[in-house]
Amino acid sequence: MSGRLFVIGTGPGNPEQMTPEAMAAVEASSDFFGYGPYLDRLTLRAHQRRHASDNREELDRAKAALTLAVGGADVCVVSGGDPGVFAMAAAVCEAIDSGPAEWRGVDLTVLPGITAMLAVAARVGAPLGHDFCALSLSDNLKPWAVIENRLALAAQAGFVIALYNPISKARPWQLGTAFELLRRHLPATTPVIFGRAAGRPDEQITVQPLDAADALIADMATCVIIGSQETRVIAREGRPDLIYTPRFMAGETR
Repeated sequence: MSGRLFVIGTGPGNPEQMTPEAMAAVEASSDFFGYGPYLDRLTLRAHQRRHASDNREELDRAKAALTLAVGGADVCVVSGGDPGVFAMAAAVCEAIDSGPAEWRGVDLTVLPGITAMLAVAARVGAPLGHDFCALSLSDNLKPWAVIENRLALAAQAGFVIALYNPISKARPWQLGTAFELLRRHLPATTPVIFGRAAGRPDEQITVQPLDAADALIADMATCVIIGSQETRVIAREGRPDLIYTPRFMAGETR
């Protein structure tokens, strides 16, 4: 008899931002698959088993979880943020798509979570208040030329852009190159928000104009949000600036 497979997100890392649905799935599960630091966010009981793996082993992790669920276990696959945004829900679906027929019969539940760009946006106001897109700067699974093309088109189309996986030891140059490309299409004063570990004790929120944006302050725990030509900054005496993108475009009636 098949068990159940839950795919959850822990949110940005603050326990209070993990949804009740996700916590109920943790309570109901016996086995947990995920990247070690994400599993560390859970408080598990003695009978609940961890199966930690490296951050680049998503497909193998999904296959192992499905195999255990087919055998009758209640299994939880754990992502940070939201499991459907550059995370494990897609890997599980990919494994089912190419795997044995019995995996298609697994009782699968994907539960939404708070993804990093939402947590970072909330810290500064409402930069995602109008049209926006999310891009991963990792070229592990797609060519860099595709990333550059999408960045240019997104900027030209007027989207606010949220960047995931902005920089790592293996690819320290890509965020800086992305900024250089965006400077060709966006005003120098466009706000760039660096949100590291939003909601956690080591949170760091930094805002810089695009012409001075320093890629070196980002790491893999950082989500970067680049405003559009419509994005505005409200200066407030004694308080942090508010950044928002109006719900209307300049010149349009409301």
